[in-house]
Amino acid sequence: MLEALGVSLDAEKVYRSMLEEPRVGVTDIAVRHEWPAVRVRDALDELAKLSLLRPSWEDPGALRLVSPEVGLSSLLAQQEADLLERQRQIAHSRAAVAAVVADYADLRPSRQHAEIEQLVGVDAVRAWIEEAAHAGLGEVMSFAPGGAQPAEQMEASKPLDQEALERGTAMRTIYLDSVRNDPATNAYMHWLVEQGGEVRTAATLPLRMTIFDRKMALIPVNPEHSEIGAVVQRGPGMVAALCALFEQTWLSANPVGTDRRPDDDGLNSQERAIITLLAQGHTDEVIARKLGVSVRTSRRITAELTARLGARSRFQAGARAVERGWIKDV
Repeated sequence: MLEALGVSLDAEKVYRSMLEEPRVGVTDIAVRHEWPAVRVRDALDELAKLSLLRPSWEDPGALRLVSPEVGLSSLLAQQEADLLERQRQIAHSRAAVAAVVADYADLRPSRQHAEIEQLVGVDAVRAWIEEAAHAGLGEVMSFAPGGAQPAEQMEASKPLDQEALERGTAMRTIYLDSVRNDPATNAYMHWLVEQGGEVRTAATLPLRMTIFDRKMALIPVNPEHSEIGAVVQRGPGMVAALCALFEQTWLSANPVGTDRRPDDDGLNSQERAIITLLAQGHTDEVIARKLGVSVRTSRRITAELTARLGARSRFQAGARAVERGWIKDV
């Protein structure tokens, strides 16, 4: 039924077997279809080439199943673009995909429809994002703290970002100021802007989050260990509050491609953030983590600010910053 999409009969049988039982192994599939193991492996290789299987983020070397909504529909979209003369075959393919999606919907656990949904593990989070993006989004707003972004994470995000932007999704992302000094992350930010996204940076960010169409917010279960999983928040009140937090941060953030100029007190955004955090009594380690810089860099900037204030201690530096009006509220 999926041959018109370029999926062989063997690959389709293996794919359906994995839909019915995602953790089924090569040996089990071979026994079920009375095939030699090499035939199953060939079918798995084909599914991987068609992006119906992808490497697992949690289990290196293993493959995870891509849902029919994402995988099969992507193959179909490619055929629509490249082979317009085959409209009749594509129409039949749509019916085949719909049938597989319907089968899969009956087999997988039903999604939680409450205001809060928990996603366990990186694979579950990325699968949820893939399906949300594929469903069509009008607006995505994100906080991306943590400093320089992992190269593999940026590469994995590019296809989803490009697909969303080409569909007309309005994307706004705020990174930390410190990532401007990381060549890879800086290049990725400029790539997003070139594709039509909007990117700004701020000295600090309150948390990691992504808001979808002002209706759903994706937040890590543990901000210090995002690999644990995330929570999808659908509560109107909570989502509205997070949207307001994003908009407030966006207004004071610096657009990528512009210089970060000192303010009226001669402080750049990082220096003002550090002096405020010092006055609040945070340690060098906490300050460094909030700014996405090394502890050594945090201590260097702290020492420079302390010298500018003519202070002999961190406490005295905080007090003098308040006296000068550098800090309005501690």
